[in-house]
Amino acid sequence: MTTSTIALITGGSRGIGKDTALSLAKQGTNVLLTYQSKEAEALATVAEIQALGQQAAALQLDTADVSSFEAFYAQVTATLSTTFGAERFDFLINNAGSGLGASFAETTEAQFDHMLHVHFKGVFFLTQKALPLLQDGGRIINISTGLTRSVFPNRAAYASMKGAIEVLTKHQAQELGPRRITVNVVAPGAIATDFSGGIVRDNPQVNAHIAEQTALGRAGLASDVGGVIAFLCSDAAGWITGQRLEVSGGMHL
Repeated sequence: MTTSTIALITGGSRGIGKDTALSLAKQGTNVLLTYQSKEAEALATVAEIQALGQQAAALQLDTADVSSFEAFYAQVTATLSTTFGAERFDFLINNAGSGLGASFAETTEAQFDHMLHVHFKGVFFLTQKALPLLQDGGRIINISTGLTRSVFPNRAAYASMKGAIEVLTKHQAQELGPRRITVNVVAPGAIATDFSGGIVRDNPQVNAHIAEQTALGRAGLASDVGGVIAFLCSDAAGWITGQRLEVSGGMHL
């Protein structure tokens, strides 16, 4: 059996997910990450984790497709055995997601349903089906957004699903407490990644606007968030559960 902890990170091949994977690897954690379509990026991240001295693997997963989860966890079980010499994993980081820029008045039912499936229904049932494989004393980290606290135009559907995740986190923490599993939610502010088409990273006007509204004077980076998630998986964070931790540099204080 492996002596290192193992993290399952959805959307772990780029952005916040990748930085989380590397931050955990630096703490001595092995990583099983998922990707939706960009296998080359995922395998490159696996190689970076291995270069840090940890074991890693990547599996394809569409977190919006609940019907695929049973087969996915069969793959997880096989990969835990063959790659990590383990039967269970320790940390689940529900990071995968996509953005939507549409006003409340113009959001279509199809757009709403996609946000629902990716950011709430998928997370709900992926986590539920993970429970038999998650170690007692493990950690679940959900990802929300600063947009549940403050409003930015054209994010009504996306932010609403993240609000649901924040409520779910408290209920999970209460119900999983007897297994000593902690459940917390990290809420990033605006981050300069390829999320939502890379608008924060690639649009100078948007980036500058965010910097003006942030106490620390710049838009966030993936590296601002990954280490925080890794901390919540550490022994030092073992008495934290059911909490929302915003990582936004003081945006919209």
